[in-house]
Amino acid sequence: MTKFELPKLDSYDDHIFFILHFPPLASKKVLPKYSQLSIFVGRDFLVTIHQGELKPLVDLVNSCAENSDPERKHRLMDRSTGTLLHEIIDVLVDDLMHTMRRIIANLDDIEDVVFDETKSVARSIALLRREINMLRRIVHALKKIALEINKNVEKFSKKEEIDLTLYFDDVIDHIDKVLDSLEESQETMEIYKDTDFMLSTEKTNKVLAVLTIIFTLAIPATVIGTFYGMNVNLPGGIEDDMTLFGPFSTFIFVILASAIPAGTMFAYFRKLGWIG
Repeated sequence: MTKFELPKLDSYDDHIFFILHFPPLASKKVLPKYSQLSIFVGRDFLVTIHQGELKPLVDLVNSCAENSDPERKHRLMDRSTGTLLHEIIDVLVDDLMHTMRRIIANLDDIEDVVFDETKSVARSIALLRREINMLRRIVHALKKIALEINKNVEKFSKKEEIDLTLYFDDVIDHIDKVLDSLEESQETMEIYKDTDFMLSTEKTNKVLAVLTIIFTLAIPATVIGTFYGMNVNLPGGIEDDMTLFGPFSTFIFVILASAIPAGTMFAYFRKLGWIG
């Protein structure tokens, strides 16, 4: 058996073998992005092999080994392997519910920030979308295998026990709830992604509009400064004897020649609504 395989179920005459994936306790930047559980189940044996972090399973085994919960140990060890199998899958699915609640809490945090123009949530949205997509793949495969297990579980239960398919139906119902929550979260993330993109685009357009207006208003001064920077005689140049405003006549003339067109354009842009 290779270290990591795709989820699957193989059924034989006296046992079944299946592989399940579950999300890790925390997101990691390196593989694996999931924990793998392999289980062999027969009428008189149940063997588990797992890679990655599966704290609920480890806690379950430790509680039986340390006899910290005698009633639970009696319920699991003195009954059929089908009952033990149900308990293992049930605690892992319950942990999925906790993971789902954490994702919903993260969605609420993003909702509070996505409309704040002073903060960027693009990275947070991308990371949460990746986590939701990973969970959707894991849970869809989990449901398919849980349905197959439900069809075979009677082979590993005792006659005096309650029908285990009823218990597995409850597990499948929990999986369906997780799937529904994931689908809703996926739709919500798409809304947040589009909203963040539109708000970012609007903010960029506002900045570009301000810069464009500033550049446009500076054109008259740039043009006049260019002409009067040439080594040619022009009206109002230093070669002219302008005494209307004293020694600052040329400076005042250039300022007025630049400010009047800029002011006219400013008033026109304001009338068009380009300037608030």
